[in-house]
Amino acid sequence: MAAERTLDPAADSRPTDWNSSDAARAWPWLLTASRFVDLVDARAAATPEAPMLFEADGTTVTCAEFAERSRRVAAALAAEGLGRGTRVAWQLPTRISTLLVMAALRRLGAVQAPIIPQYREREVTAALAGSAAEVFLVPGVWRGTDFVALAAQVAAAGGPAPRTLVIGAEAPEADPVGSPAEAVDDLDEVAWIYFTSGSTGAPKGAQHTDTTLLSTGLGFAGNGELGRTAGEVAAIGFPVAHVGGVEYLIAMLAGGYPALVLEAFVPAEAVQLFRRYGVTTTGGAPPFYSALVAMGRAQPGEPVLPGLRTLKGGGAPCPPALFDEVRDVLDAVLAHDYGMTEVPMIAVGRPSDPADVLAATDGTVLPSNRVRLVDADGVPVPAGEIGEVQVTGAGVCHGYTDPAETAAAFTADGWFRTGDLGRFHPAGPIEVVGRVKDLIIRNAENIAPQEIEQVLAGHPAVAEVAVIGLPDPVCGERVCAVVAPVAGHPAPDLPTLNAWLLDAGLMKQKLPEQLETVDALPRTGLAKVAKAELRRRFTMA
Repeated sequence: MAAERTLDPAADSRPTDWNSSDAARAWPWLLTASRFVDLVDARAAATPEAPMLFEADGTTVTCAEFAERSRRVAAALAAEGLGRGTRVAWQLPTRISTLLVMAALRRLGAVQAPIIPQYREREVTAALAGSAAEVFLVPGVWRGTDFVALAAQVAAAGGPAPRTLVIGAEAPEADPVGSPAEAVDDLDEVAWIYFTSGSTGAPKGAQHTDTTLLSTGLGFAGNGELGRTAGEVAAIGFPVAHVGGVEYLIAMLAGGYPALVLEAFVPAEAVQLFRRYGVTTTGGAPPFYSALVAMGRAQPGEPVLPGLRTLKGGGAPCPPALFDEVRDVLDAVLAHDYGMTEVPMIAVGRPSDPADVLAATDGTVLPSNRVRLVDADGVPVPAGEIGEVQVTGAGVCHGYTDPAETAAAFTADGWFRTGDLGRFHPAGPIEVVGRVKDLIIRNAENIAPQEIEQVLAGHPAVAEVAVIGLPDPVCGERVCAVVAPVAGHPAPDLPTLNAWLLDAGLMKQKLPEQLETVDALPRTGLAKVAKAELRRRFTMA
């Protein structure tokens, strides 16, 4: 039997036919809609006075206020000449004003291309060019960077030069005229362009529609059981310009719970705010989880976040040991998810699943997606075997802005090549075991770095670890472990780490032959380790 999985593997209907009615049947506590703006308005009608967004200074916006103010922001942007089809890039921090701009641009029928605020000249140039931006919305000066000057620097270097408008802590508003949202009726029009982190080159623009984002956002809320229990309060402490930002927003609107939005995640400050607002669910990526665990360990005897129920997120592999740490230190459930810019949610962890399943896997495939695992020749692998993860369905982007990239990323029969390696757990969820390009081929044997990383991450002297393959004249590639030691601990040596691996049951052929120590692992995008940079650095060393 080949390794392929949907919510119902026996179903005959194509997952591309999935719609909001299917979501309502699968997760009856969720509010659903076929269009993003309809979900905004439906939530406003259902719970108008309920709080929707909080900021650190106490600012609160209700569901009705969010819907109405997004119309007013749309009117102000329309007065600036923005309308249906206008291509608008924005590089804005995580603020209520940014979320209002997102909804306003969709009401106008503009094509919006969010850019992570941490991007600088090279990445911004690629994003503006890839989105063919006519207008660029920036925050002015934010956290020491002048984004107007950055835009000018891009233009002066021969890059794109769209008209630049400043959106501050308060978004511009004006009296609405007409109903621009009524014209937005094509569920499959490309209306959102989200950029990959650029770990292997310049960022690539993944083209999304209301359908791709709603199918995965509703799946995030549904499989994630978000809003199912009364009193849910979320927190967004990562860049809302990442595709996870709109997924969180959709989940909140569907589940009917509010969120605290933070311009930046500073652990000590964030924990105080989480306590003040009674945050029950939050997430981002494993470094985010680890930071909260470290805060909890720093004050033993009292819960650092008394109301916390779940941690959720994706963006990077999650060591199984972290599940136990979240449970033991934070008294919460870590239900890790699996997604990427091109398919925002492929699989989502169910907090009610057994602990051993949650610790070992990365979520259950959403009903809007279909996943198959194939070998290097594109042949489906037997059940239980490792293969490359390929996805089709309603949640997959409509290709990249560059047709050549699109052609390379999709198979002849239309499946998206994720570049990830995975296998299905007997209970149903999928486990991501590494990247195809990260496989180390040593003496003709394939070695998955993630298996070694997960064991080394449990060593008490290891704060972070990445395992890479480096060229070797004898065996083709040798295994190199790059370790950031725990603060206050001496750096472990190679024999010590290899003894740890052997005690965990790894075969000798997988043991690292080289150890490099760094203060911190380089990262790109949303918490992804920049392994290409490590390979370059230590190949030259």
